[in-house]
Amino acid sequence: MTHAEGLKDQGSYKPCNLVAGEYPRIERIVTIAAGADLTKGAVLGRITASGKFALSASASSDGTELPDAILAEDVFASSNDVQAVVYFSGEFNEHALELGAGHTLDSIRMPLRAKSIFLAKNQSA
Repeated sequence: MTHAEGLKDQGSYKPCNLVAGEYPRIERIVTIAAGADLTKGAVLGRITASGKFALSASASSDGTELPDAILAEDVFASSNDVQAVVYFSGEFNEHALELGAGHTLDSIRMPLRAKSIFLAKNQSA
């Protein structure tokens, strides 16, 4: 038996490219509204009537049109509401964000900045 034969696949490692700096991150568990699976880095808005979060889209009129948080993990919410960790402050790689319909980096930059969420261009996605 050679040395290599004794090795087993230990999985893979993909470094997190979402966090872009040392600005303090505040994480909270929130409810993600049923309706879509979302990836880590999704820019979320808060539904005014329920307090749940969903992907922020600029043409929405339920409160989610205003970017409010960054999703910290992938979620599978196509069928049911789920609990998930989100960031309410921090510095994040703008290339790793998932934007909802109608949003651009320019349209989310100032609303997020007002919430102590800062965007940087220091890493590729």
